[in-house]
Amino acid sequence: MEDFFQGSVVHGVLGSLAAALATGLGALAIFLRARWGRRSQAILLAGAGGVMLGAAVFSLLLPALERATAMTGSRIGGSAIATAGLLLGALAIHALHQVVPHEHFVKGPEGAARFHLGRHWLFVLAITLHNLPEGMSVGVGYGESEATGLAIMLGIGAQNVPEGLAVAAALVDGGASRLRGFVVALLSGLVEPIGGLIGAATASASTSLLPWVLAFAAGAMFFVVSGEIIPETHREGTERAATFSLVAGFAAMVLLDAVLG
Repeated sequence: MEDFFQGSVVHGVLGSLAAALATGLGALAIFLRARWGRRSQAILLAGAGGVMLGAAVFSLLLPALERATAMTGSRIGGSAIATAGLLLGALAIHALHQVVPHEHFVKGPEGAARFHLGRHWLFVLAITLHNLPEGMSVGVGYGESEATGLAIMLGIGAQNVPEGLAVAAALVDGGASRLRGFVVALLSGLVEPIGGLIGAATASASTSLLPWVLAFAAGAMFFVVSGEIIPETHREGTERAATFSLVAGFAAMVLLDAVLG
């Protein structure tokens, strides 16, 4: 058990770090083209949201339901655990959003008092709040199995590429230099290994906790997509394009989950 704990935690941290670096990889495109329109930014973010939804359903919530059902010997009991974990995850991220000052590209400032932080750092905090549950999901995935962790890592890494570009593009559009936009986008992703450590350590600590943690991570990601990404992308006439982009991202995660099985 000790070897498994150490291995899954290390893999969870390294996997979430690899996914986080994909944010910087995507942001590199800002040096090729300085200006990306609102429509392009919305499509990029919505596609990332679709991948998050797919990962939440197929790699987190369904395994949580399966493990909880096996643990309780009842589908009703398993569903109750998965549902409770899902709600707790959403409530936890909601509470963080209420406390941490941050600013969205379209929705504007949210959270507690701004503490005189610059606008760019408020953007970083907003994306950081997105990335924390993403890193947690990778760590939890490795707590479940190597295959699950790999699938989530690849999915989150893939969605971090357009997300990184969208962050850098929005910052440049707001007056930041391309270098600053790149650095801020890269920094925003580096919280994921922290989430990976928390997720992997918690999931590996006890087999009875695993379905709870899987469902918790799924609920956190559902909140981010529904409460943050969709409202951000359904503005200024981008609703239709963003919706199809989200569906395409979800479909891509379905295929990835089937391939890695």
